Amino acid sequence: MIQLRRKIGFLLISLSIGSFLVIGCNGRRNFGDTTTTPPAQAPTTNGQNAARADVPFVPTPNEVVEEMLQIANVTGDDVLYDLGSGDGRIVITAAQKYGTRGTGIEINPELVEQSRANAEEARVAERVEFLQQDLFETDLSDATVVTLYLLPDINLKLRPKLFEELQPGTRIVSHDFDMGEWEPERVEQIQGPVRQHTIYYWVVPEEVPENLTQ
Repeated sequence: MIQLRRKIGFLLISLSIGSFLVIGCNGRRNFGDTTTTPPAQAPTTNGQNAARADVPFVPTPNEVVEEMLQIANVTGDDVLYDLGSGDGRIVITAAQKYGTRGTGIEINPELVEQSRANAEEARVAERVEFLQQDLFETDLSDATVVTLYLLPDINLKLRPKLFEELQPGTRIVSHDFDMGEWEPERVEQIQGPVRQHTIYYWVVPEEVPENLTQ
């Protein structure tokens, strides 16, 4: 069932990207407005170095961002890393609502600048930072929460790095795509304005099965 859901979700994301390119949406999000759905963080394309690719935004409903943070039980004591952070909305929302310290990792320099401007506008710049980096080259060891909106093959390539660098108990939340054989502890469906979204939740275990580290 999860494999079927992955395929359906991937198709819907592809259709969303195509629709976005036709419409040509752009602009800065008002993070205090939960009724709008401006451009969100951009999923990465295929390959370990895919974070270097120039990809379009994919609109993400604000309620999906909020649900991801709630599922992860984010608090002011957490350090959140958002991989492929786009316009910074997950990191900024966590800082606004929960006082969380966060870091957004984004390869696109224009999105990094936009994220920093959004953080200033939201008055949380002292609690967040945005780095222009390849997510595969980023040290994640400080994170207590990691959020993702990537693609299935990128999630699988990223999985060994997460196990290697994250401490047991670290929470991971992924929008729309799972981690292959690593069964999530929780799966939630949330209806957005256009389609249904899936949120996957894991906790890094004390002992990682060998088949998941490859």
